[in-house]
Amino acid sequence: MELILVRHPRPLAADGICYGRSDLAVAPDELARVHAALLEAQLPANVPVFASPLQRCAGLAALLSPQVRFDANLMEMDFGAWERRSWNDIPRAEVDAWAADLLHYRPGGGETVLEVAQRVSAAMDVILRSGHPQAIVICHAGTIRLLATLAQGLLLHEAALAAAAAPHRIGYGEVLRLDTASGCQDAPIPL
Repeated sequence: MELILVRHPRPLAADGICYGRSDLAVAPDELARVHAALLEAQLPANVPVFASPLQRCAGLAALLSPQVRFDANLMEMDFGAWERRSWNDIPRAEVDAWAADLLHYRPGGGETVLEVAQRVSAAMDVILRSGHPQAIVICHAGTIRLLATLAQGLLLHEAALAAAAAPHRIGYGEVLRLDTASGCQDAPIPL
């Protein structure tokens, strides 16, 4: 199956803010810009659309299909008390503790990376079982990195570590194609 992974448009948040699970809106002009870019990218028609229910994904998904399959397992990581705080205001000791234990540390008391990988893996199973040759998935950068590492056939904890340790380079509205049968992308997913 080919997964056409689309990162949501830029949400209304200041630069440098931690906003994983926070449900942030998107400015109408930003939503229109990304939607126009996706139309130019010639996404296939009549392909099922799966999306995170967070509004920065849901609005774009609704423009692409009247029958979106929303899945909470596609949501970004829950950063607990870190949500909507400036990364600079989060105590360095807490960030270092997370970096020292990427799989099991709960940033801000939220989710562990392993828990996120478990739910993203469950979402991927649902998408793959849909039986379609292609699917469009509107989600988040962390979710995209996890889907890419899971498609490589890595064990769950290996995929979680690979996705968490990789620098974030996926742009807002960026489209990435992933062949789940081979684990290959049409272009390298910028992990």
